[in-house]
Amino acid sequence: MTDRTAPPTAEAAGDRKILFLFIGLMITMLLAALNQTVLSTALPTMVGELEGVDLMPWVITGYILATTVVMPVYGRIGDLFGRKPVILAAISIFIAGSILGALAQNIDVLIAARVIQGLGGGGLMVLSQAAIADVVPARERGRYMGMIGAVFAVASVAGPLLGGWLTEGPGWRWAFWMNIPLGALAIGACVVFLQLPKVERTQRPKLDYLGMTLIATATTTLVLVSTWGGTKYAWSSPHIIGLIAATVVIGAAFCWAETRAVHPVIPMALFKDRNFTVTTIAALMIGIAMFGALGYMPTYIQMALGVSATVAGLLMIPMMGGLLVASVAAGRVVTRTGRYKAFPIVGSVIIGVGLALLSTLHIESPTWLMCLYLGVLGTGIGLSLQILTLIVQNSFPGGAIVGTATAATNYFRQVGSTLGAAIVGAVFANRLIGLLNEKLTGAVAPGGDVATERKHLTPEMVNQMPDPLRDLVIHAYNEALVPVFL
Repeated sequence: MTDRTAPPTAEAAGDRKILFLFIGLMITMLLAALNQTVLSTALPTMVGELEGVDLMPWVITGYILATTVVMPVYGRIGDLFGRKPVILAAISIFIAGSILGALAQNIDVLIAARVIQGLGGGGLMVLSQAAIADVVPARERGRYMGMIGAVFAVASVAGPLLGGWLTEGPGWRWAFWMNIPLGALAIGACVVFLQLPKVERTQRPKLDYLGMTLIATATTTLVLVSTWGGTKYAWSSPHIIGLIAATVVIGAAFCWAETRAVHPVIPMALFKDRNFTVTTIAALMIGIAMFGALGYMPTYIQMALGVSATVAGLLMIPMMGGLLVASVAAGRVVTRTGRYKAFPIVGSVIIGVGLALLSTLHIESPTWLMCLYLGVLGTGIGLSLQILTLIVQNSFPGGAIVGTATAATNYFRQVGSTLGAAIVGAVFANRLIGLLNEKLTGAVAPGGDVATERKHLTPEMVNQMPDPLRDLVIHAYNEALVPVFL
């Protein structure tokens, strides 16, 4: 990966115009970012009420999987047809999924709603970042990408806090209902503020339907391998071997199809650029580490520390602080110097250190120590996350393919996120159920046999248990999740 002084190739716009446009983009980004984290503190209560603890990973994985699958599709369609109408369509899909989630009466409908939300959320994240490249000069993008990182930082803590407050107050369903007014606000902001350059074409572009189908199928089979392997099926079972073979074959077919498509979803020529290849690999690894660890951290805090959903959200603030400061600072430095090579390298090292530190936590660990470790992890994420996108955008000056390149990098990061969430979720849920069966078989609480009722075990139920029984459950959660950080 090489440093490149960013050339001022994007069309310069007035400060006021960029400010208004950025407001619209930030609202859409916040909508998508919040919903990656808002359910984390509500998750134990949700799956407990809907009797779906064994399917808990799919509430998170379903959203991330759907987001991942559509990212490259949105990026390419935005390049071909213009970003504004595609952003509006993505918001509408997201709102539809939110309504379904608010009305869900069982875990299957809830998971389906999260998938629909993801189908819209993927477009919001990719197109908002690509739109910045349409109007902001390349040398100035570092500052704006830093602020996008700040939005994710705020959402990473505001989401769990909001989810905790809603769970303890009006109910977890309002984590879905709140998206309706937010979505309407995002649509209004896009209509008024997003005045983007129009795509001028003499004929209607031909979409790569084969490539879209193949990449969606390959991504899905890959996630099924990581979710079911070693849990629902043995790694040596025909189901897992078949899924692995299908992933390889379909992935190879996708690469072949992309070399022949007129407007490929992910042009293979992108990988000839060294910066793109290196940042893609880095994004994949960061996605695995970041979302795999953080998706279940609020659940661990609630169950292992015995705190409320709101307090669990508050305890994530140190991570937000580290991410916020590091992201904004890195963006400003890049804008001033035009250099960015060191940031993702240093950030990746700090992420590794943060995860290693989190793996040492135990029930007796002081809360301040956990917060310190989360702050270290957040700092590493802030130094890396948006800088990788900036590197890719500045590697492809000119607007014809910047959306596709941005989407491709985000896609591979989300593949990492999906794998991380699926692997950690599957291992966590499998270990947790096994540990609960082992520790609680025959144990009786005021509500009945705990081992039998484990599928709807909620934080409130755990807090009402006698001390010896509660300690067994808390240790089960600690033993199930903490080793996974390594």
